[in-house]
Amino acid sequence: MTNGNEPSAAPGDTCPKPELCALDSVRPGVSVRIKQLNGSSEVTARLREMGFCEEQRIRLLMKHTNIICQVCNARLGISSQLAKTIMVEQIHPAGSKPKPT
Repeated sequence: MTNGNEPSAAPGDTCPKPELCALDSVRPGVSVRIKQLNGSSEVTARLREMGFCEEQRIRLLMKHTNIICQVCNARLGISSQLAKTIMVEQIHPAGSKPKPT
């Protein structure tokens, strides 16, 4: 699990650190790449079995009580609490450059 010291973004904001943020802080419609799974070994193993693996590209589709993502051409729902343990980076469209920090 997270230790509570990581920066968090307000709903609808972009990642506080553009290179890495929790999946629950990403806006719907954004494609991201998973960089790190935080949590117990049982939870991270189950996430990997579902397709939430490091370097996997996913797209956040909806964000309400649960988070709905497109993973490997399948739609999967996870809790927003679980989404906080998945650290991602935004994928920038080809030809565009990320904003300098």
